[in-house]
Amino acid sequence: MDFVMKQALGGATKDMGKMLGGDEEKDPDAAKKEEERQEALRQEEEERKAKYAKMEAEREVMRQGIRDKVCDAMPLKHREEGWPIAWGSSLGLE
Repeated sequence: MDFVMKQALGGATKDMGKMLGGDEEKDPDAAKKEEERQEALRQEEEERKAKYAKMEAEREVMRQGIRDKVCDAMPLKHREEGWPIAWGSSLGLE
């Protein structure tokens, strides 16, 4: 059977053994490299979270500005009642 495999695959039998789970070359620094890779992933995740937290804080400032403008524009009696506001009736849209 080995003869048939060698004839069919030509000279690719060395790589074939590795692909089928045979002997693999062991990297002496593999653990160190994996640890560095994991640390880089953690750092990237922290940077991403910080970026999105900053963006959300900026959005909240914008939202609060809009809320303030809306509250300043509505009639005093509706401000005292609080949310939800009967917008149609206070603006004469009904």
